[in-house]
Amino acid sequence: MVYVCMILKPRNNPENMINFEYIEANRDKFRHTFLHAKPFCNLAVDGFCDPAKLQELYNNIPEIETQSADYVFAKNKFEKSKFWTMGGLFKELYDDLISPRFTEWVRYVTNEDIFIDPEFYGGGIHQGKAGSFLDMHADFNYHPLKENWFRNLNLLLYLNKDWKKEYGGQLKLEHSEKGEKTQVDVPFNRFVIMHSRGYTLHGYDPIKFPEKNYRTSIAAYAFTLHEKQMEDSRTTVWHVQKSNPVKYLLSKLWVPAVKLKSKFFKSKTAGH
Repeated sequence: MVYVCMILKPRNNPENMINFEYIEANRDKFRHTFLHAKPFCNLAVDGFCDPAKLQELYNNIPEIETQSADYVFAKNKFEKSKFWTMGGLFKELYDDLISPRFTEWVRYVTNEDIFIDPEFYGGGIHQGKAGSFLDMHADFNYHPLKENWFRNLNLLLYLNKDWKKEYGGQLKLEHSEKGEKTQVDVPFNRFVIMHSRGYTLHGYDPIKFPEKNYRTSIAAYAFTLHEKQMEDSRTTVWHVQKSNPVKYLLSKLWVPAVKLKSKFFKSKTAGH
C-alpha cells in the first residue's frame, strides 16, 4: 500500500478543527493515492486536524463505558456514537465532519457521491482498552435503520498519543477475494479513508498499550443514497480462522442470528 504522510504546519484557520486549507491544497495527490491504493481503495493523511485543538480534545475524552455489540469478535472495545453532545471541541469536530465543505472534499478524493451520517450510527469515539482486539470483518452494507443508505466509506481519525509500533493496534486491511493484505499505523492525528465493501476486511490484533492508555479513534461513515437496494442487505460478516473452531462456528451462525434478533429488538447501537 502507498499512503501519504505529511507533517502539519501551524497555518490552518483556527475557526476549524479540520485543517481544511491543507487537505484541500493536496486533494489531487490524495485522490490519486486513494484510487490506486492496495489491497483496495484507502488513504492515510497525517496532520488532519489542528494539533493544539486536537490535543485539547484528546485531554477531555472520558473513559467510555458502553461496550460494543461485537461480542466474542472483539475484546474491551467501547463506543460513544453521540460524542458531540459533550460540547466544546467535540461539537466543533462534529460540525466540521458533517459540513458541506468536508463532504465535497471526500467526494472529490474518493470519486464517490456520498454524505456523512449525521447520527454517526456505529461510529463516534471508539476506545480499545487492555488487550483489546477486533477480528477481521466486512461491515454491514445498508444502514439498519435507513434501508436505502449504502455504506460506502469508513472515515477514521486516530488519537493515539506517542504511539509506538510495539503497542500494536495497527489497522489491518485485506481483500478477501484477492488475498492481498497490508497494515496501516495508527498514530495521533492520522485520518484514514477506506472503501466499505463485502471484500474490504479490516480489524486489529490484540494491543499492548501502556496501562490506562487506550487505542482511541473517532469513526464516521459515509453513505450513498440508492433508489433501491443494489445488493442483498447484510449485517457485519466476521472472518475467523478455522484454527479457532468455536469462534469460527459462531461466525457462521452470526448473520442469521442477527437477522432474527433485528426482527424483535431495537438496535443497541442506535441507543448510544
